Amino acid sequence: MAENLLQVQKITKAFGLRALFKDATFSINADEHVGVIGPNGAGKSTLFRILTGEDHVDDGEVVTSNQLKLGYLSQHDHWVAGETGNEYLYRVSKIPIWELKPRGKILELNENILEREILTLSGGYRMRIKLLGLLGQDPNLMLLDEPTNYLDLETTLVLERFLQDFEGAFLLISHDREFLRRTTDHILEIEGGEMTKYNGNIDDYFEQKELIRTQLAAKAMGQAEKRKHIMDFVARFGASATKARQAQSKLKSLAKMEVIEIKALPSSATIKIPKPIKTGKLTLSIENAIFGYPQKTVLKNVTLQIYRGDHVAVVGLNGAGKSTLLKGISGTLAPISGKFEFGFGVETALFSQHVVEALSEFKDDTVYKALAKAAPFDVTPQEILNLAGSLLFSGDDTKKTISVLSGGEKSRVALGRVLLQRAPCLVLDEPTNHLDFQTVEALASALKAYEGTIIVVSHDRGFIKEIGSKILEVAHGTVRLYPGSYEEYVWKMQQEEVTEENFVHEPEEIVEVEIPVAKNTRDEKKKRERELRTCEKKVQQCEEDLQKRQLELEKINKSINESKTPPSLELINSLSENARQIQELEALWLKLADERERLK
Repeated sequence: MAENLLQVQKITKAFGLRALFKDATFSINADEHVGVIGPNGAGKSTLFRILTGEDHVDDGEVVTSNQLKLGYLSQHDHWVAGETGNEYLYRVSKIPIWELKPRGKILELNENILEREILTLSGGYRMRIKLLGLLGQDPNLMLLDEPTNYLDLETTLVLERFLQDFEGAFLLISHDREFLRRTTDHILEIEGGEMTKYNGNIDDYFEQKELIRTQLAAKAMGQAEKRKHIMDFVARFGASATKARQAQSKLKSLAKMEVIEIKALPSSATIKIPKPIKTGKLTLSIENAIFGYPQKTVLKNVTLQIYRGDHVAVVGLNGAGKSTLLKGISGTLAPISGKFEFGFGVETALFSQHVVEALSEFKDDTVYKALAKAAPFDVTPQEILNLAGSLLFSGDDTKKTISVLSGGEKSRVALGRVLLQRAPCLVLDEPTNHLDFQTVEALASALKAYEGTIIVVSHDRGFIKEIGSKILEVAHGTVRLYPGSYEEYVWKMQQEEVTEENFVHEPEEIVEVEIPVAKNTRDEKKKRERELRTCEKKVQQCEEDLQKRQLELEKINKSINESKTPPSLELINSLSENARQIQELEALWLKLADERERLK
C-alpha cells in the first residue's frame, strides 16, 4: 500500500460571510499525480497557500507525514537581476549541483542555457530552470499552480514528459484538459465548499461524475414514486379507523427514508458574441514586410493574406515573434518596411496582457460600465449583461469597481471589452488564461461560430484544436502557412528536439552534399527480411493484445451500466487500468507499423 503523505481533515475556511471550504476532506499518497480542478474562485490557490503554510484554516487540520518534503511552483517569478541559471540553482537547491544537473536532461537544459542571464531567456526556458530548481529541493510532493500559462507548445510538451516521469506525487492546478489528460492519474474536484478525489484522469472524472449522477437520479426517482405511493395511501385511509395505525406507520417510514441530494451541474456558460460588422472578402494583406523594434529585427519577409472568416492559430516557440506578429496584424506595430493593408471596412480588436494592464484607466468604473464603454451603440444593455454573466460576472459582481478586481477578473473584463466591439478581426493573445473549464469551452464554441476573422495564440491545445482552421508557424524570424493540421504540428513538435538557439540565432545556410548510396548486398537484404518478419510478428501480437483489452473494457463498462449500485473502487480502478493499457498498446502499434513500413 502506498505511503500516505498528507491528509486534509474536515477543514473549514471562510472569507467574511463567504464559506470557501466546509468540512472538506481528502488525502494524498506517494506517487499520486493529482489534477486539481474547480470553478474560478472555488479555492484552488487558497488550498495551496494552506498546504504551504502561507494561509490557515478556520477549523479542521492538515496532517502531514514525517517523510513529507513539499515543493511549490507558484505562478509568480522571483528572479534576481543579472542572475544566471547556474547562480539561481546554487541559490535555491538543497542538493549538490553536480547531482541536480543530470536531472535537467529531461528538461532539455544544457550549460549554454544555464550560463546565460535568466532574464534574457524566453519564458519557456525560465520555466524549465524553475522546475529544475524545484527538483533541487528534493520534494516528494510538488504543488504546481497553472504551470502551463504563457508557455509555448514545445515547453508544454517538455513539462508533460517531466511530470509523467516524476517519481513522487504532485498536485497540479490546470484548466488545460489535454495537459491534465496526459499527466494525471487522479482528479481532486473543489466545488461548493467540498473536495472530492476521483481515480483516473480528467476523462475518467467526467465519466464517473455522469455515471454517479445518472445512478442517483434513478434512485431519487424510485424514492419519489415510493413517497407518492405512501402519501396516496395516507390521504386515502388516514381517517379510517381500521387503517389509521397502518397509515401512521407508513408516515414514520417516510420520515426515515434517506434523502438523496443531487448536486446541480456547474452552470454551463453560453457566450454570445455580437455579430461583426460586414466587410469585404480580404481581411488583411502583408507583402515582404519586416517587423521589429529599433536595432532589432524580429520577423522578415512576411507575406500573407488573411480572408474574412479565417480562423488562424499562430504557433511557434516563446520568443520566436508570435506577439510581435499579433501586434503587427492588429495595427499597433507598424512594419519597418514592406506593404501592409487592411481590407475594406476592417477594424481589429486586440486582447493581450498589455490590454489587461491598460484597464487601470478605468479603475473607478464598475465592471458593467467598463464593458459598456467598449460596446458600439447598437449593442443593448442586456447583451452586455449576458456577456458579463458568461464571463463569470453576475448579479452584484457587475457593480464591482475595476480597482478591487483580482488579476484574473481584470483579464476577463478586458476579454469582454474585446468581444463586445463587433470587430471584423479579433486578435487574441492567450485569451483562456484565468478561465475555468466551462468558460473555456463556451468561448471556444462562440469563437468557432464567429463569422469574422480570428487570429489567436494560446497554450491550450484543446482550445486551438477547436478553433484553428489554418495554422501560421512563426520560426527562425519568418512566418509561413503550415501545410498540415494542428494535430500534425503537435506531432512534429513531439518528434523534434528544439533548442533555445532555434530562435536566438538566424539559421545557418544549409549546404546540400550529394552522398552516393551503396547498393544493398545480399546479406543486407536477408537481414532486412528477418527484421521485417520479426516486426510483423510483433504487430500481430500487439493487435491481439489490443483486441483482448478492448473486449475487457467493454465487459467492465457493461457491468457498470447494468449495475443498480454505484461501481466499486476495484471496478473503477480496473476500468482506468484497462484504458491506460489500451492507450499504451495503441502507441506501440503505431510505432511498430511505422517500423514495418520502413523495412518494406
